[in-house]
Amino acid sequence: MESQDHPAGIAPVRIGLKSRFRFQCHKGISCFTRCCRGITITLTPYDIILLKNRLGLSSEEFLSIYTEPNLLEKTDLPVVILKLLDDEQQSCPFVREDGCIVYQDRPTTCRYYPLGVASLVHREGADDEGFFFFVNEPHCRGFEEEEEWTVESWRKDQGVDLHDAVNAQWTDLVVRKRSFPPNIHLTEKAKSLFFMVSYNIDAFRRFVFESSFLKRYPVDAKTLEKLRTDDVALLEFGMQWLKGVLFRPDAAKTETPPAQG
Repeated sequence: MESQDHPAGIAPVRIGLKSRFRFQCHKGISCFTRCCRGITITLTPYDIILLKNRLGLSSEEFLSIYTEPNLLEKTDLPVVILKLLDDEQQSCPFVREDGCIVYQDRPTTCRYYPLGVASLVHREGADDEGFFFFVNEPHCRGFEEEEEWTVESWRKDQGVDLHDAVNAQWTDLVVRKRSFPPNIHLTEKAKSLFFMVSYNIDAFRRFVFESSFLKRYPVDAKTLEKLRTDDVALLEFGMQWLKGVLFRPDAAKTETPPAQG
């Protein structure tokens, strides 16, 4: 997922999985938690699952309390961003002076920092290994530390590789939608289904088990039992289903530009 915005007018320098850098963040560093304030964090489906379960909330409750709606850049896909506190520094709701209270389940963007991602391709065996760049914030002193990494070792250490693996089918859908011509837009119904499967996993579970869904899309008994309790399995199932739904001819509409006078 994209990280914090790159400075306007400055093209990010592309780095790859083998690129090396020095960085460390810890409580003794002067800028500790500064990167958790005044930020824009787009949440991924796996972020929502981890955070809502960590906090003991339903999907609806988490979305209502901690997120704001947004549109993903270069698409008309609905996504959510983390709602910041209404304080002087626009702080993340989970940051405290001594660090993050949900650190083990922190969002993907936080795990990537100080790296940003300009490419969403993370599939195993994909030709494109990803387009990464450094998020160079003036206040950050982490680059002055001695700990050395490659992009690959940083992703593994921070658990980003697992997040990207769980989100892989979702990111593939986003990449595919980005390839649409600018005048092709998804219908409101298609966007609503995308949002439900991506973010409101509890509502999607009800949709699967309490509607006529299973009559139209039969699922074997073993898989069904897993889908009843396993959010990640349900997410992966939902993404497979969405592939067949979002890219049907009736899921999109063509908008004709207004005639020039």
